[in-house]
Amino acid sequence: MFNTFEENLTDAQSELYAWIKNYMKDYKHSPSIRQMMKAMGLRSPAPIQSRLKHLQEKGYISWQEGKARTLQIVDEVLEGVPIMGSVAAGGLIETFSDVNEQLEISDVLKKKDVFALTVNGDSMIDACIADGDMVLMEPIKDHFSIKNGMIVSAMVPGLGTTLKYVFKKGNKISLQAANPAYSPIELNLEEVIFQGKLLAVWRKV
Repeated sequence: MFNTFEENLTDAQSELYAWIKNYMKDYKHSPSIRQMMKAMGLRSPAPIQSRLKHLQEKGYISWQEGKARTLQIVDEVLEGVPIMGSVAAGGLIETFSDVNEQLEISDVLKKKDVFALTVNGDSMIDACIADGDMVLMEPIKDHFSIKNGMIVSAMVPGLGTTLKYVFKKGNKISLQAANPAYSPIELNLEEVIFQGKLLAVWRKV
């Protein structure tokens, strides 16, 4: 289930998140792990890294683990659209820079319960979805509305969440990447929870 309000953070996570936002507002760049440790009164980086990981999973920040300076506050990227979490997709790639069209999302935002996810990885790169992109998703109410070839956010309890093309055949599901380096994920229909279908991709360059 997705979290939408800051109340879903623990006190420690909320304290760090508020401090990071204020720091980045004042200095226009992200703080180091050491600076966060000092601000939180901690002597070890482990609690900071744990809190950052949870903030990323809950959709409050975009962050490459081990690289504090990559940290971004995601609600400053897409204001008005709830950032609901992150979705796994693999490693690092170059950003597309030769884009001449202007993104128009007013029609997308009119849809009910639209949410956003931060993409982590490159498994959907051939679908022009890169590491660090934001994907706008529309909730999937039931699997009957899913069409073959649709890009979905799918959760497998105990294993995690992924962004993939979906193909159904009877009671079987195939989650396929848009990158030949990744093998399809074959599952039974009842093993998968479909969270949303792709509406649009947002890239900050």
